[in-house]
Amino acid sequence: MSTSLELLFWGALVGTGATVVMDLWAWLARLLLGMASLDWALVGRWVGQLAQGNWRHGPIAKVPPMAGERALGWAVHYAVGVIFGVVLLQLWGLEWARQPTPGPALAFGVLTVAAPFLVMQPALGAGVAASRTPNPAQARFRSLLTHAVFGLGLYLSALLLARWITA
Repeated sequence: MSTSLELLFWGALVGTGATVVMDLWAWLARLLLGMASLDWALVGRWVGQLAQGNWRHGPIAKVPPMAGERALGWAVHYAVGVIFGVVLLQLWGLEWARQPTPGPALAFGVLTVAAPFLVMQPALGAGVAASRTPNPAQARFRSLLTHAVFGLGLYLSALLLARWITA
């Protein structure tokens, strides 16, 4: 397998695994702590609006729902996770993936919080870094925590994959 193909393969698996870990965290946080998580239908609605050429609108929750928006939102969520997994491996290399350490994965996971702060939250009407929400500090903390968990998921996924491949 070529190095590029191997990087895509490992990155896709690591990114998907990390996204699953992040989703499990969101589910547990909602179940045990009552923390609301992002409604992926809203992300699908936003992407659907972009695909229709609607680049500007009010808060996405006030935009009429679209058919298939929830499935689209989940697909985008996992696609972004895969992209982040591939980027991590482009930065740290396949050797890191074969013998992962937590530092790069956790640091990268925390850095990925830039995506919701600078893209998703403004696009959904919450402002840059949730500045238009009722409690911006709390929203920022939750985003940061969720992306730190994503980083943990990157590490755990790489670790499991490395052990599975070498077993």
